[in-house]
Amino acid sequence: MSVEGTWNLSVSTPIGRIEAVIELREQGGLLAGVAHGAGEEVPLREIVLDGDRLTWKQAVTRPVRLNLAFDVTVDGDTLRGTSRAGRLPSSKVVGERRTEPERRP
Repeated sequence: MSVEGTWNLSVSTPIGRIEAVIELREQGGLLAGVAHGAGEEVPLREIVLDGDRLTWKQAVTRPVRLNLAFDVTVDGDTLRGTSRAGRLPSSKVVGERRTEPERRP
């Protein structure tokens, strides 16, 4: 299963819905990626694909400084699961792979 590509994510948090975009690429047999959202770009860490389960960690500073851990199940071009920030309750995550590359000026 390949998870490479650009994914539109929606995270339902206690402070409202947050939209983000993650880009995943294979580099030297390992997954690498970045997340874009809230005006910042952050690297994804500890990306692991085990069957259809995809996990990763990332740190954000907007809207507040948090260390996030994602745990999602990938089904073709969709994913769903949770994001967790420390002791806070988990947030529902849904995502969809973009079928065509984003056009950047």
